Amino acid sequence: MRVTIFGASGLLGKALMNAWTQDQASGLNSHDADIRDPKQVLDAVERTRPDWIVHAAAYTNVDECEANREQAFDVNCRGAVHVAQAAKQQGARLLFVSTDYVFDGTNKTPYETDSARAPRSVYGQSKAEAEVRLGEVLPDCCIVRTSWLFGVGGKCFPDTILKLAATRSEIDVVSDQRGSPTHTVDLARAIVQLCHAGAAGIVHATNRGECSWFDFAREIVRAADLKTIVHPTTSAKFVRPAERPQYSVLSPRSLENFGVAMPVWQDALRSYLGERR
Repeated sequence: MRVTIFGASGLLGKALMNAWTQDQASGLNSHDADIRDPKQVLDAVERTRPDWIVHAAAYTNVDECEANREQAFDVNCRGAVHVAQAAKQQGARLLFVSTDYVFDGTNKTPYETDSARAPRSVYGQSKAEAEVRLGEVLPDCCIVRTSWLFGVGGKCFPDTILKLAATRSEIDVVSDQRGSPTHTVDLARAIVQLCHAGAAGIVHATNRGECSWFDFAREIVRAADLKTIVHPTTSAKFVRPAERPQYSVLSPRSLENFGVAMPVWQDALRSYLGERR
C-alpha cells in the first residue's frame, strides 16, 4: 500500500512517518505542497500515487485562529477540500484528522460520532466545516477526531508543564475542563490500523480514560518524579482568545468497532516520558 501524509513535519505527522513501517509512505510538509494551492496538492498526489492519503496538516494554534479567521479556513477547511478533490481525482482513499473542538463542550457524557457539531471557536468552526465539505466530496472518507494531543518533537502540554516545573515550586492549572489526553504514537498506530481496515465515516480516537488539565499536570509532575506542587484553578483565571470546550471526552465506541484499542492515558504519558528522556 502507498500512503501520502500531508503535515508530515508536525507533531502527529512525525509519529505517522515512524509508525508506517509496513507500507510505502511519502511525507509532505508545507514546502513540498501548500495545501491552500489546489495545483500544488494535485501535483503532489499525482507524483506519489497513493492508495491512501492521511491529511494531518492544520493551523492548530487555536488562539491565533481567532484573530486570523480567513487563514484558519484557508488551511483547515479549503486546504482539506483541495486534498479531498485530489484524492478523488487520483482514486485514493482519504483519512482526515479532526478535533474535539467541533463540539461545544456542554455534554456530561462522552461525545458519540453522531453528536451534533456546535463549535465555539474559529478553529473548531474551520474543522467542523471541513468535515461537512469532505463528506460531500468523498462520501467514503474517514474522519478521525482526537483530542489533547501530545508527543515528542514539538510543543505540547506535558512539555510545557515539565519546563515550568523545572523552574517553579508551584504552578496553577485549570481543573474545570475535562478531556482525554492522546499520545501521538498511539494515535498514529490507530490511524495505520484504520487505513488497513478500509475505515470510512467518523471515528473517535483518543487514549482511554478522562481527566482535567489539573489532573493531567499533577500526573505529569508525579510520573517525572518532580517536587513541584500543582494547584487547581478555573478557566476564568486564565482567559484565552479562543473558548475551550469544558467537556470534550470522545466515546471510544467507534474505534472499538474496528477492533482498535488505545492504552489508558496514564500509560501513554509514561511512554512519552520515556521517549523524551
